[in-house]
Amino acid sequence: MYPQPDFPPQEQEPPGATRPMEPVPDHGEGSYRGNGLLEDRKAVITGGDSGIGRAVALAYAREGADILFTYLPEEAEDAEQTMRLVEEAGRKAVAVPCDIREEEQCRTVIDHAVAEFGRIDILVNNAAYQMAQPDGISAITTEQFDRVVRTNLYGMFWLCKEALPHMSAGACIINTTSVQAYKPSPPLLDYAMTKGAIVTFTQGLAQMLAPQGIRVNAVAPGPVWTPLIPSTMPDPTEFGKQSPLGRPAQPAEMAPAYVFLASSKASYITAEILNATGGTPLP
Repeated sequence: MYPQPDFPPQEQEPPGATRPMEPVPDHGEGSYRGNGLLEDRKAVITGGDSGIGRAVALAYAREGADILFTYLPEEAEDAEQTMRLVEEAGRKAVAVPCDIREEEQCRTVIDHAVAEFGRIDILVNNAAYQMAQPDGISAITTEQFDRVVRTNLYGMFWLCKEALPHMSAGACIINTTSVQAYKPSPPLLDYAMTKGAIVTFTQGLAQMLAPQGIRVNAVAPGPVWTPLIPSTMPDPTEFGKQSPLGRPAQPAEMAPAYVFLASSKASYITAEILNATGGTPLP
């Protein structure tokens, strides 16, 4: 159903773009069918311009949700495509340029969502940054370390903190961790560290918010074919072969996990990490 590895050699500058990728990622454009699971819900998704974020935005819209998503200014072309997909599903789409490494920009995103929707029902912390360093810790500069930590952790923390006053019982937060949290690859040391922290944050925040009826869960993807791969890894030609299924996931294969966790079908599930690793066993 999906492309196998041995992809052509390709390289992009970070953060990468969808259109030049070969094969072009599948976000569920031709396959995802909604069932009204998120009717009239209001969702905020970070990094919704491409990859997993776009697939989640598409699926949520086809399930009946209105979407506000963030993107970096250099990702404007991809953001336009996500806007189109959400609007074609008959739902409201709001795209907000934002660098979640900055607290004030995170605050502005939440203010914008409240102004547009009046409330927040679903917060998906998806935006992330990585940069593979095959030469190990000596090659990880302080600048890179700071960018990885501020994107993957600070942004998530600030967005949760700002969104919670606008969330009520029945709302949910879904974070994106990774197989790297449990089985770190040496070239992704700093990235893997942040993904482990997201697991702990998810489980702790879930217990904190349970009395308010707000659920907090996370998805742990394995290798997924997104613009982050050709723009941050030295050789994506065999990306995903390490998975027991022998290939990387397409973004479309991640979206149903986020739909389930956001829906009433997961009403008794919180503090959970849903593994979508292609067969790699995780604790």
